[in-house]
Amino acid sequence: MGGRRGIGGIAVTELRNTKQRAAVTAALRATDRFQSAQELHQTLVSYGHRVGLTTVYRTLGALADSGALDTVIADDGQVLYRRCEEDTHHHHLVCRQCGRTVEVDGPAVERWADKVAAEHGYVDVSHTLEIFGRCTSCAKEKR
Repeated sequence: MGGRRGIGGIAVTELRNTKQRAAVTAALRATDRFQSAQELHQTLVSYGHRVGLTTVYRTLGALADSGALDTVIADDGQVLYRRCEEDTHHHHLVCRQCGRTVEVDGPAVERWADKVAAEHGYVDVSHTLEIFGRCTSCAKEKR
């Protein structure tokens, strides 16, 4: 992981360790689902933390830049954040209903992306892939 080990064991670059930032990282460690900055802020406030939305955004941005957080773009265009459990390139299977997330490897996707890029003369290629659906628990609730 890039950056230095810092707040709550999550890699951080150029952030002072404040009580507010420690609260943000603790909240991130407490869940395995993707959440927006606004959702995280509301959670912190509901637990009595005095932390501003700007601090939440700055902390999330720095953690994402350092590689400590994964990000996905929701259907509505909102950026969602989740602590990263793997140091290597991976993809996500995300429940649309509850946000539960599983990190998955996709060797077939990696081969396909490299092949398509090479066919078009592209080099130094990167990609993201998120798969959205409903987890087993949420699917059972709908029945």
